[in-house]
Amino acid sequence: MDALCPSPPGPSRPQRNYERIGERTGTSFCQTLIHLLKGNIGTGLLGLPLAVKNAGLVLGPVSLLCMGIVAVHCMRMLVQCSHHLGAKPFLTYGEAMQHGMENVSWLRRHSQWGKQTVNLFLIITQLGFCCVYFVFLSDNIKQVVEAANATTFSCHMNLTNQTQVLVPSFDSRLYMLCFLPPFILLVFTPNLKYLAPLSLIANLVMTASLILIYFYSLTVSTRFIPTSTTPIDLPKVGRAKDYPLFFGTAIFAFEGIGVVLPLENKMQRPQRFIPVLYSGMGIVTFLYISLGTIGYMCFGEHIGGSITLNLPNCWMYQAVKLLYCFGIFITFALQFYVPAEILIPPVLARVPERWEKPVDLLLRTLLVIFTCALAILIPELDLVISLVGSVSSSFLALIFPPLLQILTFHTEGLSPLMTIKNVVISLIGLIGFLTGTYIAIEQIIQRNGLKLTEEAFSPYLVQ
Repeated sequence: MDALCPSPPGPSRPQRNYERIGERTGTSFCQTLIHLLKGNIGTGLLGLPLAVKNAGLVLGPVSLLCMGIVAVHCMRMLVQCSHHLGAKPFLTYGEAMQHGMENVSWLRRHSQWGKQTVNLFLIITQLGFCCVYFVFLSDNIKQVVEAANATTFSCHMNLTNQTQVLVPSFDSRLYMLCFLPPFILLVFTPNLKYLAPLSLIANLVMTASLILIYFYSLTVSTRFIPTSTTPIDLPKVGRAKDYPLFFGTAIFAFEGIGVVLPLENKMQRPQRFIPVLYSGMGIVTFLYISLGTIGYMCFGEHIGGSITLNLPNCWMYQAVKLLYCFGIFITFALQFYVPAEILIPPVLARVPERWEKPVDLLLRTLLVIFTCALAILIPELDLVISLVGSVSSSFLALIFPPLLQILTFHTEGLSPLMTIKNVVISLIGLIGFLTGTYIAIEQIIQRNGLKLTEEAFSPYLVQ
């Protein structure tokens, strides 16, 4: 990987004093690795089987591997640029972009816009994650409730490839409204340290849930799922018009670049961060490729927006959904923390001190209501994931890092080959952004139009 991102020449390159940054109370190698895994494994992983379906059984895994390599390379570039630009011990993503633009004379006066642009996409991404959580929770809880009367304790009796809904309940958007008050109370937590015990439990139950999902996909499903097609009959390459949806979902899953610089800064020995990055993202890429491929091979054309929606009617696997939902519920507060810390402090600085707490709580409430409203407008899990990935994750993970490296090292003899490579990566991200956003919005309009038509004619169909 270092061959892809060699240190640009230049004797004037400042070296970061790792011993000055690192603290004895910092995180260890293993702790940082766990945090990196947690920051990259979430709802995006569960949507990858559908992403592989959109790309094809062969093209999907190959594309995931290539995207993983490029994503890690971009993370490495961000760390490298931060080291070079670091006038202080720790730079945020936005500050790195700001300092990079200050290296170019004609961009210097607009450097603040670079920081604000990165922060804007961070806000869009994190609030997009929160929207996805609303849709994910509503879909899974709705399915568990509707199938409760038919759920058995035996996982070896007449299992199908998806939970059978026998008693339809109310619309999933009403479930989202039910989650709104708990989420508002959750984000009122004054300090994330109070959520640490629950976060630990959430990590454990999500890990256990993933193990059971793998177990079912590898063993139980192959024995009990009746299917008219075998994995060898599945299309090796998907339709071209569906590939942008694959891109959006995949880049959504790989968009963990926002946690890279904070994790490095918190390490006891920051010089060991690159091995952590390669180890952690290697594990993440393996999980993405394996679950995406296995899930699609097991469930074929019937794969849902989340693989949890394909689990059978037995309480063990229904419990898997509930446990994963608990983990996602707690994670909501962590994802919400980033946009709240960017948006709220500037507003509080302009109000009297006695109004700070009420205004803080009001703004948090409004932000949660905003994410819930967006989720209600687009209650399609797979399309929400693809749209968020295409709109914001493309910029943070693929477009900005190569441009930042060009800005950072443009006066230090950056080779033409590296410049071309960076431009190509950014262009891939831009094309993915344009096509993925267009196709996702088109599909959202199409599905919502179909739903409205069905609702309009349903009384006549019943009669």
